[in-house]
Amino acid sequence: MHYIDVVIDNKSNNTDSFFTYSAPDEVGVGARITVPFARRKKPVDAYCVRINPAPSFDVSRIREIASYIPERSLTPEMTETAIWMRRRYGVKYIDALKMFAVGGKKEPAPKPHRIDASDPGYTLSDEQQKAADKICGSVRKREFGAFLIKGVTSSGKTEVYMRTAEEVLSQGRSVIVLLPEIALAEQVKQRFARRFGDEMVATLHSRLSTSAKLGEWLRIRRGEARIVVGARTSVFAPLQDIGAIIIDEEHESTYKSDHNPKYETVDIAYKRASAHNAVLVMGSATPSVASYNRAKNGVYQLIRMDHRIGGSSLPEIETIDMREELRSGNTGVISRKLASETDKALKRGEQVILFLNRRGFSTQILCPDCGYRMTCPDCGISLTYHKAFNAAVCHYCGRRFQLPDKCPDCGNRFIRYTGAGTEKVEEAVKELWPDARVSRFDLDTASRTDDAGSVIDDFQEGRTDILVGTQILAKGLDFRNVGLVGIINADVSLNIPDYRSSERTYQLITQVAGRAGRAGGKSLVLIQTYEPGSDVITEAAGGDYESFFQSELLHRNIMNYPPFSDIIAVGFISEDADEAMNYAESFRKRLLGLEGIPQDAEILRARLDERRTDGRYRAEFIIKAPPGSRAGFVSEYMEFRDKLTETRSDVFIDIDINPY
Repeated sequence: MHYIDVVIDNKSNNTDSFFTYSAPDEVGVGARITVPFARRKKPVDAYCVRINPAPSFDVSRIREIASYIPERSLTPEMTETAIWMRRRYGVKYIDALKMFAVGGKKEPAPKPHRIDASDPGYTLSDEQQKAADKICGSVRKREFGAFLIKGVTSSGKTEVYMRTAEEVLSQGRSVIVLLPEIALAEQVKQRFARRFGDEMVATLHSRLSTSAKLGEWLRIRRGEARIVVGARTSVFAPLQDIGAIIIDEEHESTYKSDHNPKYETVDIAYKRASAHNAVLVMGSATPSVASYNRAKNGVYQLIRMDHRIGGSSLPEIETIDMREELRSGNTGVISRKLASETDKALKRGEQVILFLNRRGFSTQILCPDCGYRMTCPDCGISLTYHKAFNAAVCHYCGRRFQLPDKCPDCGNRFIRYTGAGTEKVEEAVKELWPDARVSRFDLDTASRTDDAGSVIDDFQEGRTDILVGTQILAKGLDFRNVGLVGIINADVSLNIPDYRSSERTYQLITQVAGRAGRAGGKSLVLIQTYEPGSDVITEAAGGDYESFFQSELLHRNIMNYPPFSDIIAVGFISEDADEAMNYAESFRKRLLGLEGIPQDAEILRARLDERRTDGRYRAEFIIKAPPGSRAGFVSEYMEFRDKLTETRSDVFIDIDINPY
């Protein structure tokens, strides 16, 4: 017998600490156990987080664990990473530990594996071979290395990932492959299964049923599957000997979790890869400013792949000034040039992609008399009219609202629906080309994995002529017969009040444009914009990432935005607006009064959100923390949170590091 410290599976802040028990010697760090706790009649779940050789209190008070569940246990590395997450992000111990764990009671019956290894790959280009050699060299040496592949669209990054996986598997080790969307992960999973066999590949994502997730988790934990392909939560896969973690489209915002626990997937991957002496491989045609800056500073090893494989060339890109369209009397969403080029592409038997990063039919519901705008009472953002639902929908929280028959402020019965979403574009396309086969691909049509797969399959197999979609289309999908891409309103993401808006606009334009011309021959991308003189639009149209990066980095340096700081949002939620603001100001003033706070840190004034439909208010303030000072602010946050818990306050406090 020995003594262990455990974390109880309980969401309360009161139990966010270690509790000491005695246990058999085989119970080590990461063990999933049950323990008697407080006055509960039944034992509760817990995880062993460290061995405690010398408890600092009377050992006669220490109780013994109730049971040990080895098949559901974590590894010491997973446990250490979870504890590190608490220090880095201010999350609870149990929230971090349960990211690595799995629920469910009964393992499902094993499914027959249907895909045998039948894809031998192809001969690599010179750029691919150099990239694979550099990465696999670190794999063979079993040394940690972080690589950023800046490769143009269709440069063959996925084949480099597969060669890396092949080298890792030859050593008896394991691989994690991360994709920004579940639908894309399912596609890539099939590709890895054709190369390495279905039984070797597993997936973990939020759309799996509890029993299916348990079955996959146990296959991974037992070492039956050594390649895990999935969305961001797959970074927590229970692998014991990781040789490589691969993050495709590393720039995507979906790699940042905005639900508790809030974390950055790249951070977790870097931590786990270094713990296993594995390689971290990130790839993108448009790397995030933060990642490219790390590569420039030597934190990552930069690998360039500047040419497409198979002899195909990058598309020609033109900008269309939509102000001229309005002056000439065209008030529709499709410019005359885009309509003409669509006609030509369809006659040539080519497919067309029309991109607009706004779903729904109309993006605003307005009263033309008094200026009333219909917004979400919880989130404060404009509601979008969805014709398919005949409802106003909040694109942040997902709530639907009945459409008003008159203005609630002035009573005017003539409500206007302005702006265009993908539903409106789809309707316009069907009117202009009634004989074309048209599909729409956005979060509404791709709400289920099967639906998303059928839309993608139909387009890839040529059963769809024109595909209208949102940013999901920009996430690495490989279409071979696209001759024309039309970007309906390139200014949509540029005008969002977010310091990343320029970066996001450049990435979206470049990524969507990259869907064209992959099978060779000429292809065309038309960018419709009301701001043709914008530097970002011009740089994206010219494919000039270096100019964009340098100007964006200069702007962020001046404004003290990441990567020159960490932005930390601290929020207080209460039924009493004054109470929420008082607590926010109290913590803010406490930080301002600390001697150890860096002089160049910026702690902005607190602001109060409008009353939410749940009857509560949120007060929030922002910290711009200089590099290296994040841990101190997180530590102060947790100390303040614990004091709130001790006072049994009803105020809820949360923290988000570099929120989106």
